[in-house]
Amino acid sequence: MSYLLLLLGFALLIKGAEYFVQGASSIAAALKVSPMLIGLTIVAFGTSSPEATVSIVAAMEQNAGVAVGNVVGSNIFNITLVVGVAAFLYPLRVESNTIRKEIPFTLLASIALLILLSDKMLQFVSDNVLTRSDGIILLLFFAVFLYYLFEVARQNCVKEGTASPKQSLSWGKLIFITIIGLAAIIIGGDLVVNHATSIALSFGMSQTLVGLTIVAVGTSLPELITSITAALKKESDIALGNIVGSNIFNILFVLGSASVISPLWVEDKIFVDVYIMIVFTLLLLLFSRTNYKVGKIEGVILASFYVIYMVYIIIRN
Repeated sequence: MSYLLLLLGFALLIKGAEYFVQGASSIAAALKVSPMLIGLTIVAFGTSSPEATVSIVAAMEQNAGVAVGNVVGSNIFNITLVVGVAAFLYPLRVESNTIRKEIPFTLLASIALLILLSDKMLQFVSDNVLTRSDGIILLLFFAVFLYYLFEVARQNCVKEGTASPKQSLSWGKLIFITIIGLAAIIIGGDLVVNHATSIALSFGMSQTLVGLTIVAVGTSLPELITSITAALKKESDIALGNIVGSNIFNILFVLGSASVISPLWVEDKIFVDVYIMIVFTLLLLLFSRTNYKVGKIEGVILASFYVIYMVYIIIRN
């Protein structure tokens, strides 16, 4: 029964994220919000809503390993496999702003997380804990990022203007779709946390490994589907922007909110994964600076690194 409920949870997460993104994007477009702002916020944050739900629920249920492992594992999955597969299908063009500001901001968020987790090394205490004050710091960083996005979107609106699209659905239907999607995400997140944890622990897996593998891959499926669809439609800005925005959202908002709700005690082994996440972010920045695109070769390299990483963490456990 746990296996069936786990699959049901993943299905609700994926379908819920699809409806949430569709409804929220349509509402934003109807309100004449800049397409750039829709891509960097609504789409990216919408596809990250499963990670947010799972990590927050895990924090409330004192499953810190799942909460932190989910975010770190999802970010590694996004940078390597999602970007890799999307780039292999269609080379991803990278805007100069993404190279100079957005990917470096992702790197900054990753380093900030590493510092905030390093209580044993920096404060000489017995445990590494992401405290409520740490969570507030992450949320303040997130507020800075949102301010930057709105400024970029405002300048984009001034330069290009924003046409008002025709609404295919009424306001009532759009709001209903958005609420239904959010409800499915919340219910699905609760099912995934409870049953993935119980199944994995019965096999002797740690909470952190559960978060890094089963939960991380499951909650990252919306990013994978969205980026592959965007790549197939040759909309490379959405494909890469979705991943960059999602990774920033995961670290700053998801872990920030989760740790404010309940302080997160983390295992020492998670530090290796945080270091790997930082290295992969640097690698993405390096690839992006090559002719302002991530090509097929780089995509194969990134996807291969994810396979190697999965083998490593399974052996490590």
